Amino acid sequence: MTGLVGAFVEAWAEIRIHRTRVLLSLIGVAVAVAALTSVVGLGAITQQATTENYERQSGRPATLFVSAYNPTTGETPDAKTLSAAFLTVTDRYSVDWTTRSTYTQVPIDFVEGLTPIDTTLVDADYGTMHRVQMLYGSWFAPSDDQRLAPALVVNESVWSRLGSPDLRTHPTVTIQGADPVTAVIVGVTPDPPYNEGYPTMFMLYDSYLAIADPAQVQSLYPQFEAWVPTDIAEDLVSLIQRDIAGELGEGWQVDVSRQDYLVYQGEDPLLSIKLLVGGVAVLVLLLGALGLVNISLVTVRQRIREIGIRRSFGATAGRVFFAVMMESVVAAAAAGVVGVFIAVLVVKNPMVIDFIAQGISDVPAFPLEAALIGLGSATFVGALAGLLPALVAVRVKVIDAIRY
Repeated sequence: MTGLVGAFVEAWAEIRIHRTRVLLSLIGVAVAVAALTSVVGLGAITQQATTENYERQSGRPATLFVSAYNPTTGETPDAKTLSAAFLTVTDRYSVDWTTRSTYTQVPIDFVEGLTPIDTTLVDADYGTMHRVQMLYGSWFAPSDDQRLAPALVVNESVWSRLGSPDLRTHPTVTIQGADPVTAVIVGVTPDPPYNEGYPTMFMLYDSYLAIADPAQVQSLYPQFEAWVPTDIAEDLVSLIQRDIAGELGEGWQVDVSRQDYLVYQGEDPLLSIKLLVGGVAVLVLLLGALGLVNISLVTVRQRIREIGIRRSFGATAGRVFFAVMMESVVAAAAAGVVGVFIAVLVVKNPMVIDFIAQGISDVPAFPLEAALIGLGSATFVGALAGLLPALVAVRVKVIDAIRY
């Protein structure tokens, strides 16, 4: 242990003596480690952003979708009957997250006139199941379907057309129909990037049923979704399918299936980008290693007399080999620490996160494996760069070195 500590101390002392040369050779190593570590860290953030985007579209894993029809007549059960069966069965199996969802148009009275707004009718759990991103205000509360004035969550386009009112003042709009209804805006979502400027909004399914005409209600047929743990999803599929069929009665065919992204996602969609940037980082790392080898060889040539004197006083070949190699290892490890620190600053920079993963809800912590990969790569490069100079130092003959 004493010899190991002494080798480290000696290596650090030599690095300090030749710090200018070592520093120049380690810039490439530090930059390469920073690039390599940043690739892993930014990859984790990009992967999270991609996952959240998938979940907004198809629900979180595992989301079960339920439908029913009569195979003989091709008819579907009325929405009210299927809804009651769905809620009964999911409650039986303690499924905490369920939602109905469908689309309709709701006429809103703006200053410039009446405008039909594309509206998604949902239950309160939809916001969590589909990671609905809120810009201002809040998503629906479970009790909002009991409001006399229905609650609305509008997108930024609708909010702007209303003059961007302060949500703390409980702004209202008028829903036109046979009997005009006043609705309260409780939250604002951002416009989708692919359809900016187009007005849309969310409304609770039961709230719409309470104010809509019977003919409008009759035309609705919602989609039924249940978010369940992935480890029991397969078992629940058959159980829910059987029980809903029992609730509907004889003659109905019930289908329960998963359609969330985890069912269809194959290999990492970002793999090619990661390999490309990672390959460039490895190339820079190798170039840094070559610079470190050159500096180490020059340093060993200048220390031939010192090495010969140490050998004459009893230093073994192994001790000389280890000491010379440790100089490169310690220097490269120090460059690795600097590179990892730079990578952390880059990856956790809010501007960088907003640029590569706009709209991300849950920013992951800087991955530990990224730091370990960076430090491990730097240490490996240091050992590789120190191998040749260490072999040169061991082959030095004592008598020739003293005469040098």
